[in-house]
Amino acid sequence: MRVVERNAEHVVVVGAGLAGLSAAMHLAGRGRAVTVVERASVPGGRMGRLDVDGYRIDTGPTVLTMPDLIDDVFSAVGERTADRLDLMPVAPAYRAHYADGRTLDVHSDRDTMLRSVAEFAGPGQANGYRRLRDWLTRLYHVEFDRFIATNFDSPLSMLTPDLARLTALGGFRGWDRRIAEFITDPDLRRIFTFQSLYAGVAPDKALAIYAVIAYMDTMAGVYFPRGGMRALPDALAAAAEAAGVRFRYDTTVTSLVREGSSVRAVHTDHDERIDCDAVVLTTERHRAYALLGHRSRRPFPVRAAPSAVVLHVGCDRGSLDLPHHSLLFGAAWESTFREIIGDGRVMSDPSLLVTRPTASDPTLAPEGRELLYILAPAPNLERGEIDWPNFAAEYAERILATIRQRLGTAALADPEILRVVTPADWAAQDMLAGSPFALAHTLSQTGPFRPANMIRGIDNAVLAGGSTVPGVGIPPVLISGRLAADRVTGPVRTDPTSPIRPYSRSEPR
Repeated sequence: MRVVERNAEHVVVVGAGLAGLSAAMHLAGRGRAVTVVERASVPGGRMGRLDVDGYRIDTGPTVLTMPDLIDDVFSAVGERTADRLDLMPVAPAYRAHYADGRTLDVHSDRDTMLRSVAEFAGPGQANGYRRLRDWLTRLYHVEFDRFIATNFDSPLSMLTPDLARLTALGGFRGWDRRIAEFITDPDLRRIFTFQSLYAGVAPDKALAIYAVIAYMDTMAGVYFPRGGMRALPDALAAAAEAAGVRFRYDTTVTSLVREGSSVRAVHTDHDERIDCDAVVLTTERHRAYALLGHRSRRPFPVRAAPSAVVLHVGCDRGSLDLPHHSLLFGAAWESTFREIIGDGRVMSDPSLLVTRPTASDPTLAPEGRELLYILAPAPNLERGEIDWPNFAAEYAERILATIRQRLGTAALADPEILRVVTPADWAAQDMLAGSPFALAHTLSQTGPFRPANMIRGIDNAVLAGGSTVPGVGIPPVLISGRLAADRVTGPVRTDPTSPIRPYSRSEPR
């Protein structure tokens, strides 16, 4: 595996999002001196925050899975998640609402979900779910360590016995068709395929290897940090600082100092130079390339994932009966993906994710009020030509009308729209094509074909975040930070008998 050639004693990490925090903590745990430079005044990156009139709003991702990956980051600096963060299980993980009025509670627990499926679609579908659960578990165990949580230097790196196992499991067949071999009820099947939209591909076009996202969503458990999603980066940053990581907030890296094929320092907007032996860039891919003076050699341009419109809404607590996460499915399905991805139009029959963080932590809203986060998938700016500044208010009202129609007026009693975020707003934050989901997970942007985290001709710069390997979402982004650290120090095994292990601060290097 390619690694930084010289011993990197001091590493500058650009960006204090989850990828940057993960990289910093893994590097600090291996005895490196680390400085994190962050343009915002707080950590979090895309896991942003906004406080409005007593509402504590999370502006980024709202679905948190795979807490063991968070454990790995804390343990890198000798800490425990429970000492820094109160992670509360979310049950049900989701409640699905269908256009015909039916509902289905999605549970991570096997037996509870079997009963839920049987009540919704009958014992035959419950048997199919049992077999699907077994297949997803095997897919996860074959895929995770060898393909998701691994650095690749070339496509040839994939040629291992595990590739044959993954192929035998049907990982390179269609996601929707593979799920249909277990679940024939089309409404039930949506629960295990809707995640493909976040991967940037319609279910009938996506590879079954990405069904591992359904494993994370529906089987590994969904959690929520007390205090909101912002509590996660706050806790990671506090642990990193305790481990000796230095943070420079409200500071933007404006350029890199290159000597031949190596980066020797970063310049900031405070007219300062920070010397380094290596740099980890967690900025958007195009911004990282601009800082490095690198031009992509890919034979075709990268493709951004679809975008989203997000409404942050306050409403009266009243008789609101919504769990933490709700999926509101429209009657249309295949046409929805075609409209967003192919036609560049908003959904004519929307399917929505409605998150109610106050179901788990009422302190996130003023007394007697609720906070809702409503996400409507939308075309990115490459696909669509929508005048978002002028269309945003109208579309927000359409979305609220859809929710009232499907859930009743009690679901939105005395609503106030606190903020509407559109693809134009994401673009203003420097996100490619106005998409918060970075690059689509097409075959040409998967595994070793995804933009790499090291660039030929540059010896000591490493990339991390959603635009590089392994991909988009909280679990992959946390992994990307560890993969970046592995590129700097070489991979570390946790077995104490292994000759490769983390450095302690007291031992010589």
